[in-house]
Amino acid sequence: MNASAWGLLALFLAALGLLAWPLGRFVAALCEGRLPRWMQRVETPVFRLAGAAADGSMHWKTYALALLAFNAIGALAVYGLQRLQAVLPLNPAGMAAVSPDSAFNTAVSFVSNTNWQGYAGESTMGYLTQMLALTVQNFVSGATGIAVAFALARGFAARSTDGKGWVGNFWVDVTRITVWLLLPISFVLALFFAGQGVIQNFDAYRTVTTVEATAYQTPKLDGSGQPVKDAAGQPVLEDAKATTQTLAMGPVASQEAIKMLGTNGGGFFNANSAHPFENPTALTNLMQMLAIFLIPAALCFAFGRVVGDLRQGWAVLAAMTVLFVAAVVLVIPAEQAGNPLIGALGVDQASSALQAGGNMEGKETRFGIAASALFAAVTTAASCGAVNAMHDAFTPLGGMVPMVLMQLGEVVFGGVGTGLYSMLVFAILAVFIAGLMIGRTPEYLGKKIEVHEMKLTSIAILVTPILVLAGTAVAVIAEAGKAGIANPGAHGFSEILYALTSAGNNNGSAFAGLSANTPFYNALLAVAMWFGRFGVIVPVLAIAGALAAKKRLPVTAGTMPTHGPLFVTLLIGTVLLVGLLNYVPALALGPVVEHLILWK
Repeated sequence: MNASAWGLLALFLAALGLLAWPLGRFVAALCEGRLPRWMQRVETPVFRLAGAAADGSMHWKTYALALLAFNAIGALAVYGLQRLQAVLPLNPAGMAAVSPDSAFNTAVSFVSNTNWQGYAGESTMGYLTQMLALTVQNFVSGATGIAVAFALARGFAARSTDGKGWVGNFWVDVTRITVWLLLPISFVLALFFAGQGVIQNFDAYRTVTTVEATAYQTPKLDGSGQPVKDAAGQPVLEDAKATTQTLAMGPVASQEAIKMLGTNGGGFFNANSAHPFENPTALTNLMQMLAIFLIPAALCFAFGRVVGDLRQGWAVLAAMTVLFVAAVVLVIPAEQAGNPLIGALGVDQASSALQAGGNMEGKETRFGIAASALFAAVTTAASCGAVNAMHDAFTPLGGMVPMVLMQLGEVVFGGVGTGLYSMLVFAILAVFIAGLMIGRTPEYLGKKIEVHEMKLTSIAILVTPILVLAGTAVAVIAEAGKAGIANPGAHGFSEILYALTSAGNNNGSAFAGLSANTPFYNALLAVAMWFGRFGVIVPVLAIAGALAAKKRLPVTAGTMPTHGPLFVTLLIGTVLLVGLLNYVPALALGPVVEHLILWK
């Protein structure tokens, strides 16, 4: 890494800390219900109308059922809007109804906060669908993840002795998170993005005259308008030039803000954050990365406040930061080293004042290697999935880093809410391992970790590896799965592994070389996305309920500290050991083999 890359990383982390610390105070107050009176006066009529008690609490099972019902209804609404969009207003481009399999996949994708897109947004979705279906789910799916993190934090903080697993009120949580956290910040971000050049309108698509004519070839036609064919029966092509281009319009800035803040990642345009209408400047690029990590980092500070020990939040954040910096230090040099096959052709890949150098395939010249690789690490460390460069064009090792970040369980900051509760699941496992090593009953934050909690922890950790590896096996065996591979061999296997990893861990980014908008992949990935989301949430809520029902034990001389460097090291080791061991054979068949072939 050169000096500019280190400088960009330092600037990013410093800005993140300055923004996340004060936000963490507010998020903690939101979790504990300590809101200013004017906020309470605003929300009281809403809760009364909905029949939800602002100070009430649910058993974890009731909380889970409410969450599942809410998200199931959301999936049906998103599916219906896609299927009916041809007859709905705000569709100036006249988009047809989305096919049933693609609509099903997209509905599950946005409800599960994955935002996997097997379609090109500007040529598939009308404005109403983009706003009412996709953008609304960007808010509520993000709020759902934060609500689960709140429930788990309350489980650790609970001092109740009634033996019941009260974890909060889902309806109150999701409303407050949406109204008081996501909406205000998204509004400010949207105004900033619009000021930087991100478009926000309801105009029809525009046909403009290009600065330079674009050369292309088209079939030659005879006098009757039929294609002329040669002796072999193939169409005869002739040179032509295009002097016009159609530019997609739409309400982009408002969707872009929550796309990043809610770690959603679904782009208005097919090129996502590589498109100048979504990400026009270096400043918007930095702000988008900060928006992705802002709430996950703030939740760590909030967690420390809720459990009554700020050091606990710092320990979790430290583990996340170490893993993230290690990933960045790997991915940027991998891309800066360039492609040896291109270098063999005499192409200059050295970094200089006139060029970024390195492997610039699939990257925006506006951002270069450092900002593109850093963005890739940010978006896959969090469960965002937005991209400003095509991960399919990364070097084998460069592409493996985003894949591994997802395979760790989206715990390196992770999604809004999901990153914190997933890392806390690993923390429970870490203290259990430590307890076995020293012969003591493990405790974490004053709560005993017993057989019941460990069974639930095992389920939460194993759900996604099972989905990813089983799904990959099905795809590489089935003819319909192999038909989508554009690059046979190790890279083709990596494309499938990346797709299932992204779906199972609710990320949404892709190795775009895989043709995944088919009935086979739409169904397979939808199953991985749904169970990858809710198959983890339900056991996490069960853990929250079990912890809430336990007495909080006092700290004694025999209590293992969970806030110092030793515990941070243990937590990182647990994440790497458990997270990576599941995937080592699959990685060896994909990016590792491809790297050895490339550099042989």
